[in-house]
Amino acid sequence: MLSLSKGRYTAREATCPADVARAQRLRHLAFRAGRHDAHGAAGLPARTPRDMPGGTLQDDALDADAFDSLCTHVLVEEAPSGALVACFRLLPLSGGHEIARSYSAQFYDLSALAGFRGRLVEVGRFCLHPDSHDPDILRLAWGAMTAWVDREGVELLFGCSSFLGIEAEAHAEAFALLTARHLAPRRWWPRAKAPEVVRFARRLAGRTPDLKRAMQSMPPLLRTYLAMGGWVSDHAVVDRDLGTMHVFTGVEIGKVPPARARLLRALAS
Repeated sequence: MLSLSKGRYTAREATCPADVARAQRLRHLAFRAGRHDAHGAAGLPARTPRDMPGGTLQDDALDADAFDSLCTHVLVEEAPSGALVACFRLLPLSGGHEIARSYSAQFYDLSALAGFRGRLVEVGRFCLHPDSHDPDILRLAWGAMTAWVDREGVELLFGCSSFLGIEAEAHAEAFALLTARHLAPRRWWPRAKAPEVVRFARRLAGRTPDLKRAMQSMPPLLRTYLAMGGWVSDHAVVDRDLGTMHVFTGVEIGKVPPARARLLRALAS
């Protein structure tokens, strides 16, 4: 059972339905209640949240789906209060032949990955409490994820990385950078499946991105994946339910740069 502590925070696997419900409440707050992105960056607040840091979530609204029962849920809590400050879920797959079971497969044609022979894990619903900004939280979350990946012998980590908003032009420089440097290898190429997509690579091929503006627009989670050698789909899926656009993202564990791998394993120890 995963359990990792650093400073004021502890990361652990959910052990009961109440733990999962706490994660679902935090997800609702992060993704839906105020149109926040996956890292607490404010969108257009729909209301004032009724939960406070260090306290309990009082809103009973949940962000829940059928995949929750299939996943391992990881909670990051503040000690000694036990306040939930971050969470994510992990869906393990024994090989690419199970890729159709994933959340991402609802939105992308992942048939190319059916030939992937190693173990995979889908990372989903990664979020912070909107009022939690301590960088140690993310460090511990990545340490916990690294420990889990190493323990399970995972060879491919994947998921959907979300951009706040559904206007593609707002993220044109980020999409141009993804097109120029970070598209998926052809052998694993995710193809379009969702009814509403933005085919940014086709539109921005050959454009020289403004690196500063591109990185300012790049979601923090995706920036971390890219630093690990991650790659993305050539198109973004428009999610009007959450008010986001997302790209399929993959990280081949064996291709993570050695310095980055050492850093992640140091966080996991």
